[in-house]
Amino acid sequence: MRNKGVFLLANLNFHTAKVLVLGDVMLDSYYMGSTERISPEAPVPVVQVHSIEQRPGGAANVALNAAALGAQVKLISVLGDDAACKTLEDELHAAGVETAFLKLANIQTIVKQRILCQNQQLLRLDFETPLKLNSQQELFQLFQQHLAWAKVVILSDYAKGVLRPDVQLFIIAAKALGIPVLVDPKHHDLDIYRGATLVTPNLKEFKEVVGECCGEEDLVEKGAALVQRYDLEALLITRGGEGMTLLERHCPEYYLPACGREVFDVTGAGDTVISTIAVALASQLPLVKAVQLGNAAAGVVIGKLGTATLSVQELQCAIQGGREQTSGVVNEESLMLSVKEARARGERIVFTNGCFDVLHAMHVEYLQLARKQGDCLIVAVNDDASITRLKGPGRPVNKAEHRMAVLAGLQAVDWVVQMYDDTPNRLLELIRPDVLAKGGDYGLDGVVGADIVQAYGGEVVVLGGVADGVKSTAIIERMKKLHETGGGD
Repeated sequence: MRNKGVFLLANLNFHTAKVLVLGDVMLDSYYMGSTERISPEAPVPVVQVHSIEQRPGGAANVALNAAALGAQVKLISVLGDDAACKTLEDELHAAGVETAFLKLANIQTIVKQRILCQNQQLLRLDFETPLKLNSQQELFQLFQQHLAWAKVVILSDYAKGVLRPDVQLFIIAAKALGIPVLVDPKHHDLDIYRGATLVTPNLKEFKEVVGECCGEEDLVEKGAALVQRYDLEALLITRGGEGMTLLERHCPEYYLPACGREVFDVTGAGDTVISTIAVALASQLPLVKAVQLGNAAAGVVIGKLGTATLSVQELQCAIQGGREQTSGVVNEESLMLSVKEARARGERIVFTNGCFDVLHAMHVEYLQLARKQGDCLIVAVNDDASITRLKGPGRPVNKAEHRMAVLAGLQAVDWVVQMYDDTPNRLLELIRPDVLAKGGDYGLDGVVGADIVQAYGGEVVVLGGVADGVKSTAIIERMKKLHETGGGD
């Protein structure tokens, strides 16, 4: 299971993905330098500029992110017929993005200049002319020329005017050809995005539509209502450090915790999420898996400066790192999130339980056999109090945290969770594993919880006997005799 990220990406062919991006484009300029003094003209720092970087922003950053993952990308927008537009075209073509710009002489291409000192932004200057299209007919014709080529369409709305007055023109045209439409919204009225495949508001944008949310249940209810009201196939609420919540029509909500990473700059993270999801969908991945990739991608780019892209290799490393972070000793809440994620990948969940007071060779062998029954293995470990109730005074020999740490270190074990009950029944009903595995020399009738698993269609397996003299109890008795006779410390 710890290699599932590698397996997932090895089976993708991003080079076959064809993504058409339509939206507001801008040029992001970064003036980077150092400062050692205050200006004599005003109480402001004087920045000695050492370098200047110019990066495509807005919908252009979405296109760059998709291209960086190896997808074929076309970008459509409305820009001024000026030097900034030429710079954008050069940068995008160099990155492999094909452009189809409608150039207007009466507007200027949007430029955002940022002054940075030691990677800290001191000031931003925006240069833009309000874009008011009396008719989108010419833009729509340009869109139609490239639409049949696409496997996925992204509408990147930065509220600069390219998608106004009528977003529906583009959504209806794409859906008529069976092409999924993903929308990054900047409008409080989601009705203009009616019928889209996926809309991806951040938490602030979501609350501007529905109001404040009183907890997780309220957020899910309000989000699900939007899906129904605006005939969306799904809504993805990106929640920064709180992760993401995916709400699909007729499906339970799906929560993804944020990938653990130091936040350096959140600029463009939403662009990365929607572009990664689009590339994954265009590569024939299901939506849940596409969102998992988007979540991992966001965890990478927030560690970079400004609008940034990531490679397949970085995404692969992020997924592998994420799997490691969610494995090992977990509480029930974390376990359920990980199990939900594993099920979304179509993985087979194996469950076993026991005291594991003195871990020995037969334990290791049986856990290895259990792991082979599926894709991931959960080991539920009795807490100290339940072992005392089951085994009597003097047990356990090793405390629960020590027993769990040793089990978590085994290659065969994915998750270790503490069990506070005398039987695994409650956990079995909660997790509903595909397989309940036990090691021992008894039949299926002797497996506690077998009736629960079999009732919902799960499988119960007994993995051989435990060799005589290798049981924990026998080992403990031999140790006691050695101690009593002075044969050991």
